Amino acid sequence: MKNLSAIKREKMISFLEMLKQQHTDEESLIAINQIQSELCAKKYGLIWEKHEEIVDVMMNENIPVFSEDYKKELVFSPKGNFNFLLEGDNLHSLYLLEKTHKGKVDVIYIDPPYNTKNKDFLYDDVYVDGNDGFRHSKWLSFMYERLCVAKNLLSMHGCIFISIDDNEQANLKVMCDEIFGEEKFVALIPWRKRTAKSDVPYGISQDFESILCYANSNFLAAVKGKDRKYYETEDFPGRPWRFHDLTKQTTIEERPNSNFTIVNPKNGKEYPVNPLRSWAITSETFEKYYQEDRIIFPGDYEFLKISKPVLRYWKADDVKKAGDSFGYVAASTFLPNEVVGMTQDGTKEITNIFGCKKFNFPKPVSLIKFLVEISTANIKDALVLDFFAGSGTTGQAVLELNQKDSGNRKFILCTNNENGICEEITYERVKTVITGKRQDGSVYSEGIPANLKYYRTDFVSKTDEYLADSLLGHIREMIQLEQGIKLDNESHIIIMNDNEADQLEQNWSDYTEIKAIYIAQDVLLTASQEALFGTVDVYDIPEYYFNFELREAGELW
Repeated sequence: MKNLSAIKREKMISFLEMLKQQHTDEESLIAINQIQSELCAKKYGLIWEKHEEIVDVMMNENIPVFSEDYKKELVFSPKGNFNFLLEGDNLHSLYLLEKTHKGKVDVIYIDPPYNTKNKDFLYDDVYVDGNDGFRHSKWLSFMYERLCVAKNLLSMHGCIFISIDDNEQANLKVMCDEIFGEEKFVALIPWRKRTAKSDVPYGISQDFESILCYANSNFLAAVKGKDRKYYETEDFPGRPWRFHDLTKQTTIEERPNSNFTIVNPKNGKEYPVNPLRSWAITSETFEKYYQEDRIIFPGDYEFLKISKPVLRYWKADDVKKAGDSFGYVAASTFLPNEVVGMTQDGTKEITNIFGCKKFNFPKPVSLIKFLVEISTANIKDALVLDFFAGSGTTGQAVLELNQKDSGNRKFILCTNNENGICEEITYERVKTVITGKRQDGSVYSEGIPANLKYYRTDFVSKTDEYLADSLLGHIREMIQLEQGIKLDNESHIIIMNDNEADQLEQNWSDYTEIKAIYIAQDVLLTASQEALFGTVDVYDIPEYYFNFELREAGELW
């Protein structure tokens, strides 16, 4: 069949070629080529009017950096790694995270603004409402930049979960297909946020939101299955076993090779195939399994109440085959309310911590905990990122999940400080969960030992006379963020110049707990220092932190 659009496009291109022959000046040719380029651009996908944000403009003249607020540091697990709370526009934080965590994040969960027309979406310091004719374009521009970086942060087995409602769900799905690739789409998971309301337009209550999931090729979600029942019998001492149905939910027409009658060689009893539910094996496979003592007939064991032959599985083989995922089964897009909770549960959790609502429409901890758990079944030391952290639900979910299964997951939370949300809600919530003490000093829980560092996004002007030195002043934050550590001058030491290297060498005997040393590129170690420092882990401070910006400014560092 004819592609009418292609035919029309070819006619227009032919006309442009004719114009090129008539208008040979450089200005006209540039304009015609631009028109032709737009004409030949992609013909399927999401198209919108792209908008520039103030945060983009700021990066034209400034370089984002992190500055640590040392007063907000929490250390309640002295030997553990650090989690991070990043205050500032998440685009600036993502810009820096792409330097430290490219390909290293295992799970991203975000709950972005839904663009509901009710001024829930702030764009360039102005709330977008239903009267803004470009509200969808602004939201898509806003999300596109951030999701492009998010894609680069995901590890090979990484995944991203995005909560969204019907206002932008369809647009977001098409955009994510473009950014992550259609082949990376995993599922659109419905989540019930509330029970039905009666006073709603058109008489239909919109009680569900969606969770969009994309993942890289090595991703595998799983949930803890019911514990399998294994039997230990005298005929197989030390070899626990379980059994499984030998039939399959297919007809004998669909599986003609499985159309046979099983005969018990011990007593001659026959077990014909069920025409509507065939055997799961062929007659040849049955003979093989029987010789391996893997076929169990009715009556073989008095405690086993079966009416047809079943297949035996050895526990040792189960464990070997499944490895660390033993006991897990495939996750489902059906999320039981009693497992993941609703918005009202999230509100109760916030109220329990702060004594009042404090935050609108928070997700329940159980929902985020469930998503992180199914996506890190085999990665108990996973890194979890939430760059729309809001009230800090993701941080609490990670801490509680670690407590539940003895995991060592870490989190990075990013949020702005509009109306004091980062300092007064996100930080205070995480602090309460870690310490077990509310802001007013009352007891919340026994606490969950963990560590936290608090960074703010800051800026260094690209025209700074001492640009290299100014950027070097923020290297400490980048190292700590990338490594999940604290440069404490005891277990983790940073050396920025030759004098510091000399001092460390001279006082080496005073440092009894050194785990790693981080050395600036221009420090020249002596042979004795290389030998001495080589007894611990030594790392060069990466060039990729700010070398691009320095080259762009015409400086070398």
